[in-house]
Amino acid sequence: MSGEHAHGAGASSRRMIWALALTSTFLVAEVIGAVVFQSLALLSDAAHMLTDVVALAIALAAIKIGERPADTLRTFGYRRFEILAATFNAVLLFLVAGYIFYEGVLRLFDPEPVGSIGMLIVASLGLGVNLISMRLLASGVETSLNVKGAYLEVWADMLGSVGVIGGALLIIATGWTWVDPVVAIGIGLWVLPRTWILLKNTTHILLEGVPKGLSLDAVRATVGAVPGVNAVHDLHLWGISSDDVNGSVHVSVSGEDGETVRRRVLTAMRDAHGIEHATVQVETDPGGDLSGPGHGENPHL
Repeated sequence: MSGEHAHGAGASSRRMIWALALTSTFLVAEVIGAVVFQSLALLSDAAHMLTDVVALAIALAAIKIGERPADTLRTFGYRRFEILAATFNAVLLFLVAGYIFYEGVLRLFDPEPVGSIGMLIVASLGLGVNLISMRLLASGVETSLNVKGAYLEVWADMLGSVGVIGGALLIIATGWTWVDPVVAIGIGLWVLPRTWILLKNTTHILLEGVPKGLSLDAVRATVGAVPGVNAVHDLHLWGISSDDVNGSVHVSVSGEDGETVRRRVLTAMRDAHGIEHATVQVETDPGGDLSGPGHGENPHL
C-alpha cells in the first residue's frame, strides 16, 4: 500500500512540475506582453497567474517537504512551510492588486492606447496554458488536497484569461480603450475576495486557532461525557497545516484507573471529531472545579 502511495505522489509531483514550468514561463511572457502592449488587463491577469505559480509551488513543496520526517530542530516536521508560503502569496497579491486598482482608475480618466491584437494573442496563449495545466493536474484532484487547490487556482485563472480575450475583442470592434482598465479592475475584484479568504485562513492557522470544522465547546462536551472524567480544563486545539489537527487536554478523574480513562478520551476525540494526534494529561486530584476557563484555558481558542 505504501508503494502505491509513493507511486501516486511521484506521478502527481511530475505532473505538477510540468504545470509549474508552463505557468511560470507564460507568467513572464504575459508580464512582457502587458508592458509591450500597454495592457493593464494583461498585467492584472498576470497577477492572477502569479497565484497559480505560487499555488503550484506550494503544493509541490508540500509534497516534497512534507515527506521529510520531524527532527531535533523541527519536532512538528516541515508542514508549516505551506502556510507561510500561502501567507506571503496573499500579502503579495494585495500589493499587486492595489497597484492595478490605482493604475486602472487613472486610465479610466485618461485612457491610453492599447495593442488589442497583441493583447488578444497573449491572452489566448494564456488560456491554452491554463487548459494544459488543468489537464495535467486533473488526475490528482481526487487524491490530493494540495493538487485540488492548485487545480482550482488554475481554473479560476482560466476565467480571467477569458475575460481578457473578451475585452480585447471588444476593443478591436469598438476602439474603446477604457475597456482594458475595466477588465483589469474586474479581474482584481474577482481575485481579492479569494485572496482575503486565503490570508484569513492562513493567519488563523499561524495563530494556532481552532481548526476549521471543529468546535471547542463540542470537543469539551465530548471529553466531559467520557466515563470516569470528572472535569475538563486546559483544552487546546490547533493545526500545523491546512489539513492537520492537534489537541491537548487535562482531565481529572477519581475512582478509576487513570490510564483507562486516558485511552477512552483519546478514542472519543478521534471517533467524534477526527482528532488523531492528541495529548491527554490525567489528574487524580482535581482540587476543586476545573471545568471553567479560569484555570489557564483561553475560551476563544
